[in-house]
Amino acid sequence: MTTQTAETTTARAAGDQLQLVTFQVGGEEYAVDILAVQEINRMMNLTRVPQSPPEVEGVINLRGKIIPVIDLRRRFGFEGKDKSTESRIVVVEVRGKVVGFIVDRVHEVLRIERAIVEPAPEMVCSIDSDFIEGVGKLEDRLLILLDLGRLFNDKLLGDLHTAGSRAAA
Repeated sequence: MTTQTAETTTARAAGDQLQLVTFQVGGEEYAVDILAVQEINRMMNLTRVPQSPPEVEGVINLRGKIIPVIDLRRRFGFEGKDKSTESRIVVVEVRGKVVGFIVDRVHEVLRIERAIVEPAPEMVCSIDSDFIEGVGKLEDRLLILLDLGRLFNDKLLGDLHTAGSRAAA
């Protein structure tokens, strides 16, 4: 096999797979593309920002940078829950903005074949299907792939930017 053929095969294989970070919110398992994830942190003190939308939990100071954080439970319309030792803040970049979201628990980094991901049916889980990019059918479980662009729509990103600016002032 020539070097060019090997590179093409490797590129094709990478294009056929998704590498995801999986986590739990409520009783469901979700995933986001690992390329969007900057880091995953244990729960830390959040600074509340007055006049923020209900899903905005506050802001964190991460190595000198103010990062707004939402509670994914509230964003999904679930009841709030006390944070546990397993709760994590997943820091992602969405359309050039760095934001965080709180999950109940992070599971693993997982590679799956793109072919096993199907478009989300209307009633796949208890969240708004607009947030769902697709559903991965694994042997023993369903994995709900979130669309970060729709989850953090322009209005929410604007609210988060405002909260971050207020906190930094």
